[in-house]
Amino acid sequence: MNDIPYRAALIVGAGPGVGAALARRFSADGLKVGVAARDAQRLAAIAAETGAEGFAADATDPASVEALFEAAEAKLGEIDVVVYNAGARIRGPLAELDPEAVRRAFDVNAFGGFLVAREAAKRFEKRGRGALFFTGATSSLKAYAISAPFAMGKFALRALAQSAARELGPKGVHVAHIVIDGVIRDAGRIDPADATLEPDAIADAYLDLLRQKRSAWSFEVELRPWSERF
Repeated sequence: MNDIPYRAALIVGAGPGVGAALARRFSADGLKVGVAARDAQRLAAIAAETGAEGFAADATDPASVEALFEAAEAKLGEIDVVVYNAGARIRGPLAELDPEAVRRAFDVNAFGGFLVAREAAKRFEKRGRGALFFTGATSSLKAYAISAPFAMGKFALRALAQSAARELGPKGVHVAHIVIDGVIRDAGRIDPADATLEPDAIADAYLDLLRQKRSAWSFEVELRPWSERF
């Protein structure tokens, strides 16, 4: 018996790692699933494996995000789970970073999260229910040298999640931020030491959040392998 009180999920930022694992786990637990990415070709394998509907969308463009939600609802019906899983990483010394590349990375890591949250909020507030999850990283909590652009975006995404949780939680919407603190294992790889995060295990944590009762919702969950230093 399915104990998840949701029916359809939209995963924005779906690739072969966490995005694909979320689609697998959500589909296996009875949810209709939509997966979105800028490059539609990346979605073909996920859709074929899970039966998810694929949508090409630019998460940093307001019109594209609005069209994404409309297209997803036309295919899947009422969306009541939204996961923002998009990310962009660039590295380099501050003095050598290209400003436009930094702007693009920030837009993917943070501004796109706002656009997706905005469309989700429009729908969830009217219904008085829904789940809105944001995928974070180690850099959501601590910034490293030569990684300022990624940390800027992930810090901002966490702030967005906190604000959304305080605004939407009283209206029946479960908002959660998931910190993936460690290296994610490549799809299909075996790690004998189990020192990297296995994508399906990450996805199981998202499912656990969906099962939580409103009286004991988690806002933030940190996931890390045993080998990761705090």
